[in-house]
Amino acid sequence: MNSAGQYSAFADVAIFEAVRTPWVDLGGALSQVSPIDLGIKVGREVLARAGIDPLAVDSVLAGSMAQASFDAYLLPRHIGLYSGVAQAVPALGVQRICATGFELLRQAAEQVRDEVQLALCVASESMSRNPIAAYTHRDGFRLGGEVQFKDFLWEALYDPAPGLDMIATADNLARRYGLSRKAVDRHACDSHQRALQAQCDGAWAEEIVTVDNQVFELEGYQPRGISLARRASAVSADSHPRPTDLDALARLRAVHPGGVQTAGNSCAVVDGAAAALVGRASACTRPALARLLASAVVGVAPEFMGIGPAPAIRLLLQRSGLNLSDIGRFEINEAQAAQVLAVAHELELDSTRLNVQGGSLALGHPLAATGLRLVMTLARQLRQHNLRYGIAAACVGGGQGMALLIENPAYRA
Repeated sequence: MNSAGQYSAFADVAIFEAVRTPWVDLGGALSQVSPIDLGIKVGREVLARAGIDPLAVDSVLAGSMAQASFDAYLLPRHIGLYSGVAQAVPALGVQRICATGFELLRQAAEQVRDEVQLALCVASESMSRNPIAAYTHRDGFRLGGEVQFKDFLWEALYDPAPGLDMIATADNLARRYGLSRKAVDRHACDSHQRALQAQCDGAWAEEIVTVDNQVFELEGYQPRGISLARRASAVSADSHPRPTDLDALARLRAVHPGGVQTAGNSCAVVDGAAAALVGRASACTRPALARLLASAVVGVAPEFMGIGPAPAIRLLLQRSGLNLSDIGRFEINEAQAAQVLAVAHELELDSTRLNVQGGSLALGHPLAATGLRLVMTLARQLRQHNLRYGIAAACVGGGQGMALLIENPAYRA
């Protein structure tokens, strides 16, 4: 362990395959689907795509942030069982907020480094099903007393330690790094344009699985399933990328007076799930998607939480012996435009290697699932462009940053 963070290096660990659902806007076709069922969908699909018998899985790791169904406690276990994993295989819930997808891969790699042969990692998030919650009324309501129900999704954006919401922390970074409203709007506009172009080019077709109405059977147990909302019969593409321009973004009001962040240059709120299979690279019988080389996670000041990827990436490079110039692509989560620009300024990253297919400003950010999406998108870019190394990173609410280093196993010098 490093005093400035935690670093882990992995040998002979690979991501065999990874898939995701489309990211669908809040209140859209996935809005009534339990995150467990979204997780089962991608869990089954990643095993099928990899050509692996579910009974070969030794470990199930799954993550989701909000309790978006009454059986939320059972999310990891039910995802494993209904994905066809053997009943004797244990399941573990994992949570590191926006870096949950990364943490799933890190813990899977550590298990593989020990005795696990194959781990199923699933992250699933229903932002639409975040509850309207009350935490202080178990004993009832007093006559004339305050009745307090709050929107969990909205309140979760607030950090009571510094007394700031996530938007305000990005505004803090904008002031620290001298980022103008025009600059952050420009980044948001670029993110949408890049995402639309990538969508048009079919850049995500290989990683997206179509979600339709279906039933998941498990012998001896109650069936589960997916029932799409809004009379949808199937969903096959991300719903949020849309044409925009600087003039339209400039007309939006800042969330906080004097700030630069608006609804248009902050990440979209979406539902979605993703899955990956992690195992020994030497045991992979077909070309792996990526080799997982290392991870780094650090803590930063909560009031500047968005800068977290910068020290995490620095630690990752320092301990792995690589330089920024060695990294062919960076996928850094776009929680807010000012946040990702601050990281780019701090590291002196050029835009030609950063989020080249757009980011969460255009696609959306289903909290637990985003990390897996960043890694699978990054891995396929490395393979397509014959690049060797890539880094995926994200800031984490409360003041953390996490980054993963992956390698293209098909790279040719």
